[in-house]
Amino acid sequence: QVQLVESGGGLVQAGGSLRLSCAASGRSFSSDAMGWFRQAPGKEREFVAAINWTGGRTYYADSVKGRFTISRDNARNTVYLQMSSLKPEDTAVYYCAARDRPLAARSLSEYDYWGQGTQVTVSS
Repeated sequence: QVQLVESGGGLVQAGGSLRLSCAASGRSFSSDAMGWFRQAPGKEREFVAAINWTGGRTYYADSVKGRFTISRDNARNTVYLQMSSLKPEDTAVYYCAARDRPLAARSLSEYDYWGQGTQVTVSS
């Protein structure tokens, strides 16, 4: 059974950092593009970052560019999201997603597998 499990969320003060992890199981995801999305209360789920299957190409939402870094370790079947200079508006549930294609995408509909999410709360 394919499963994505996020971890690393929590409560942090504005300006702080967190690193999210997404562990994939059930099969190898080394040929899949991976992405991170987030959903704040009352808002739609939105794109945050994506990485292609080799890790050689990354994409970011304008709102997080320069503050967040996505990376992956294919040997560990894990993708990461390093978040720095966090702001209260980054507060959301963060979801990991896998795309059954090697190239990354920004659209939710392009992803085939989703994790359950991890809460990130940034206090002012």
